[in-house]
Amino acid sequence: MINKNKQIIADLESVLDKKKLITNKWDKQPYCRGWRYGIGDALAVALPETLLQIWELLEICLSHNMIIIMQAANTGLTGGSTPFGNDYDRPILIINTSSINGIRLIKNGEQAICFAGSTLFDLENLLEPFSREPHSVIGSTSIGASVVGGVCNNSGGSLVQRGPAFTKMSLFAIINANGKLDLVNELGIELGKNPVDILNNLQNNNYIETDILNSNALCSDKNYTTIVRDIDSNIPARYNSDTRLLYDASGSAGKVAVFAVRLDTYPKPKENSVFYIGANNPDTLQKIRVEILSKFKNLPISGDYVHRDCYTAAKKYSKDNFIILDKLGTKFLPTLFKFKRKIDFFSKSLPFLGENTSDKIMQFLSLFWPNHLPHKMEDFNQKFEHHWIIEMSDEGIEEAKIYFKDFFALNEGSYFECTKKEGKKAILHRFTAASAFGRYEILHKNKIGGAFSMDIALPRNTKKWFEVLPKDIDEMIDLKLYYGHLFCHVMHQNYIVKRGVDPEVLKEKLLCYYDSIGAYYPAEHNVGHEYHASENLKKFYKKLDPTNSFNPGIGRTSKKKFWK
Repeated sequence: MINKNKQIIADLESVLDKKKLITNKWDKQPYCRGWRYGIGDALAVALPETLLQIWELLEICLSHNMIIIMQAANTGLTGGSTPFGNDYDRPILIINTSSINGIRLIKNGEQAICFAGSTLFDLENLLEPFSREPHSVIGSTSIGASVVGGVCNNSGGSLVQRGPAFTKMSLFAIINANGKLDLVNELGIELGKNPVDILNNLQNNNYIETDILNSNALCSDKNYTTIVRDIDSNIPARYNSDTRLLYDASGSAGKVAVFAVRLDTYPKPKENSVFYIGANNPDTLQKIRVEILSKFKNLPISGDYVHRDCYTAAKKYSKDNFIILDKLGTKFLPTLFKFKRKIDFFSKSLPFLGENTSDKIMQFLSLFWPNHLPHKMEDFNQKFEHHWIIEMSDEGIEEAKIYFKDFFALNEGSYFECTKKEGKKAILHRFTAASAFGRYEILHKNKIGGAFSMDIALPRNTKKWFEVLPKDIDEMIDLKLYYGHLFCHVMHQNYIVKRGVDPEVLKEKLLCYYDSIGAYYPAEHNVGHEYHASENLKKFYKKLDPTNSFNPGIGRTSKKKFWK
C-alpha cells in the first residue's frame, strides 16, 4: 500500500507543482474538515490552476481506482465537500478548485460562464458595471461561497424572486458504467471536439460570439415566482430532492466533476429599502406573508425571519463574525478560515488548550467591542418575540410603505423602514446568526448533550409555521435557535440538546414529527453526510455516477465501489 501511494503521489506530481499537492496532515486539515460538519482523511489534496489540470487529475484517479471529492470554497453546512470518517474502500483525492476562479460574461452580461472555483462575491463585482446581479447576493455571498457549489447543491432561494440555483447548461466530467472518463459539454459553446481542446479553449477565452449558441435551455429557475405565490399548495416551494431541479450538474452534490456552468444574471434594482417587522403573535407574520404573496404586484427581494432567542444568541456569539464581515468584507474570510483551522489543529495536540481554541479566543476578544447593532433593532428585540426583515425594491418600496402603515394600524406588532446602514446591519445580523449555534455548542460543550441543525421546508399552505413541539420532544431540548426564509417557508432550526439526551434519538423523533406535518428535508443545504438521500436523489446520483467514484457516501449512501 505504501508503494502504491508513493506511485499515486508521483503521478499526481507529474501534473501539479509540488506546492500544489498537499500530503502532510497539518496542511490537509482546512480541506478535510467541513465548515460546520464532518471530517475525514484523504491521501492528498490537489490545488489545480487550470481546467485541463483537473481533467488530468481525474485521469490519474481513474487509473489508480481512487475516490474523487470535488471541493471549492468548502462553506457547505452538511459536510458534503469533505471526507466523512475513514471507512472508505479506496484512497481519496480532494480536488480543490478555488484557484480556478475565471468568469466570462456573455450576452452583454445577461449570462455568465463561471469556472469551478468562481465565487458569488467576484461575480457580483464583475456584474456591477452592467447594473446586474448574480443569483445570490446575500447569505452565501457573505461567506465566500462558490457559484458552482451553489448549483451542485441547488442552494439559495433567499431571494424570493429567484428560487434555487439551477442551470441545464454546464461542462462536466463523468465516469460512465464502463469505467471510462467522459467530458460532457452542455455549455452551448462550440469549443472543439476533444477534452484538451475544449478545456483549453474555454480557459483561454478562445471562442467568438458566433460560437455561442442561442439555446433555449434554462439557465435559471424561471417558474419559481409562480411556485412561491401558490400559497394553497401542500408541497413546499423548494426542497433538495425536487426532481424538477435535478439535471446534470444541478443538484449533483459532487457526483460529477463540474468545470463550468452557464447562468442567467438579473437586472439590479435601482433602489432598495429594508423594512424591519416585529410581532409577538406568529399569526401576524403569517397574515402578512399570505397578503404579500397573493396581492402584491411586486414581490419582495427577500424576507428573512429571526426569533428573539436567535437574535440574542447571535448578538453575543456571532459578534466577531459580524464585525469582520462589516469592517473587512468577504475577501478576508478564506484567509481567516484557513488560519482558524490551523490554530485549532495545533491546539488539539496541547492538552492545556484543547479543541476549538480559535473560537474561544475570538469570543473573548469580541467582549471588548461595543454593541454593533442599531438601537431600533435592539428596541424591537425588547418588545417583540418574532423579527422579520423584508427587503423591497423600486416600485415595491412604495407598495410596502402603504401596506405596512395600514396593516399595523389594525394589527398587533410594529415596523420601521431602515436607513441604508440599518438595513445592511439587519441583513448581516440575520446571516451571521448561523454561526451562533456552533459557537454556543463549543463554549458550553461540557454542559449540554450535543447540538444539531435541521433544514426543513414547510408546505406552502402551512398556517401554523412557528414550531411548537410535542411535550416529549420539547423536554429533550435545552435551547432552540430559529431563523429562516419565511416567504418560502424554509426554516433553519437549531437545537441544543439537554445533557443526558442522545442527539440521534432526538433527531429521529424530530424527523418523524416533520413527516407528520408534511415537511420536506433538507430544504436548501443539500443532504451532505447529515441527511439520508431520498429515493429520487439516490436514483439521480446513481445515474450520474454508476461506479460510485465521486463523493461516495453522500446522503448516507454506500461508500463502496459500484454502490455495493
